[in-house]
Amino acid sequence: MAEKLTPREKGFSEWYVDLVQKAKLADYSDVKGCMVIRPNGYALWENIQRVMDKMFKDTGVKNAYFPLLIPESYLKKEAEHVEGFNPQLAVVTHAGGQKLEEPLVIRPTSETIINRSFSKWIQSYRDLPLLVNQWANVMRWEMRTRLFLRTTEFLWQEGHTCHETEADAEERTLQMLEVYRTFAEDYMAMPVLPGRKSESEKFAGALRTYSIEAMMQDKKALQAGTSHNLGQNFAKAFDTTFQGRDGRVHHVWQTSWGSSTRLIGGLILTHSDDSGLIVPPKIAATHVVIIPIVGKATDVEKTQVLEKSHALAADLRKAGLGVVVDDDESKGPGFKYNEHELIGTCLRIELGPKDLAKGSCVMVRRDLRQKEFVPLDEAAAKAQTMLDQMQKDLFQKAKDFRDSHTFEVNSYEEMKARAEDGFLLAHWDGDPKTEARIKEETGLTTRCRPFSLKQEPGKCVMTGNPSQGRIVFSKAY
Repeated sequence: MAEKLTPREKGFSEWYVDLVQKAKLADYSDVKGCMVIRPNGYALWENIQRVMDKMFKDTGVKNAYFPLLIPESYLKKEAEHVEGFNPQLAVVTHAGGQKLEEPLVIRPTSETIINRSFSKWIQSYRDLPLLVNQWANVMRWEMRTRLFLRTTEFLWQEGHTCHETEADAEERTLQMLEVYRTFAEDYMAMPVLPGRKSESEKFAGALRTYSIEAMMQDKKALQAGTSHNLGQNFAKAFDTTFQGRDGRVHHVWQTSWGSSTRLIGGLILTHSDDSGLIVPPKIAATHVVIIPIVGKATDVEKTQVLEKSHALAADLRKAGLGVVVDDDESKGPGFKYNEHELIGTCLRIELGPKDLAKGSCVMVRRDLRQKEFVPLDEAAAKAQTMLDQMQKDLFQKAKDFRDSHTFEVNSYEEMKARAEDGFLLAHWDGDPKTEARIKEETGLTTRCRPFSLKQEPGKCVMTGNPSQGRIVFSKAY
């Protein structure tokens, strides 16, 4: 039950693990580093998929599927790529009782094997742009794992596109980053900073990488989605070419972009409290629980309350809401309240004989936990209004938290002193060696250079060398 969750102030990491397990979102697997996503957690992923999938398709993207196993030689074709992923690779060397002629890598990402297909599918500029996405699992061998946030196997989507020009690829890269921003803010109620990653933090094999960065309740950053302009690196490695409008042969320009079940971890860490999960209504599986209060009711009263509860549930479902009538008589009302707060049901409606006699019910928003008496004939409309307001309030609360924990720092001493305080906006000279030293000495990493952050020249907080502008430093997941 919720009272058994470790309070956030006593142990934020312990609270997170308690919540994930007790809200029945995920569990540990017997395979080290892997997780079992339980129905409550998978329902969230299904809703994330459903919304994102439509957003992708609205930009012209179509879904496909590519193999899980990738010939090892494919990864070696792009040197920077294989170097970046080599420590995380899981390799199949035997199958069917025999040693394979060539080892097969379990998909860490699919740029290489997808390019093999693109090189066959693309002949002319008329075949461009080619826009595909796949919903899949990937494997990256992780030494330190945490449910949803970092696991050896996880679920994600990866989009891959091919274009005639670098400008077209850059436009698509930024377009998909904006899709991620819109989803994070409008659906997950999670404010993010879209911006460009540093050269050290970019995707292995990309020209440029962009990300959306969110702040969690412990003031750490979470990279919630990335979009990469791959340039022609993979196209040249796999000879992915097309005959251009000028009659000459050109290599395509490419993008890739991805987000994963890490978003569920981000949702938990952004909104939830010591009583359990809080889910923004736009991606919740269950919006409303109706709890009949019939413990001391007569048989007639009980029948009336249950009938009205199910009738109200039907009205709410007509409005497109996920509704549960919790009429399990083996559990008391207090137990049910705690249980539904723990699993993150957005809105609770209590209805008993006295409420029925007054023509009213009690409504309680999960995030506020305050009772409100509502006329029964207004209950369906009021529920939608409360859910809409909850969605807005969750975003505003998270944004206010992020903004109040974002600071400019103007010296290395100040940076070190404020390392735990949130997002630090600091001048940096752009040198990867400076970046690495800051990370080693403070635990802070560059997150992104936000598009919204006005860039003015200054001096690097560590070296004093010229800086073109400030970038976000933070501790991160």
